[in-house]
Amino acid sequence: MDSNVGLLRDGVPLSDLLRRGELLSADCPSREVLKHVTSRWGVLVLMVLLEQTCRFSDLRRRVDGVSEKMLAQTLQWLAADGFVIRTAYDEVPPHVDYRLTPLGEEVARQVTSLADWIEVNLPRILSSRTVGA
Repeated sequence: MDSNVGLLRDGVPLSDLLRRGELLSADCPSREVLKHVTSRWGVLVLMVLLEQTCRFSDLRRRVDGVSEKMLAQTLQWLAADGFVIRTAYDEVPPHVDYRLTPLGEEVARQVTSLADWIEVNLPRILSSRTVGA
């Protein structure tokens, strides 16, 4: 059997590339999703929506410090990636809810684990920082 069967590039098995994607490649579409999910506001919005469905104003109050523009943009990105559903109700005044899709719940659990790790280890992180960095 040819030893090159199943290899795609640089000796990396095709199955490994398919499993990992090519995130390290500059033109990998995964990078945009990674940017949306791991941005400061993306993480925080996902964490809040993992707890409950929210209106825009509720999200803005819960995610302290986010501007209206950044929250709107973050919600658009997360909706475009299939993580958030925006539901508009035909009533006066207008009422819009945001909630996670099943895929959004999965990714929210992942970033919440990262955020939890940071919170638990914050004293160690802060003590490891170099002065002037």
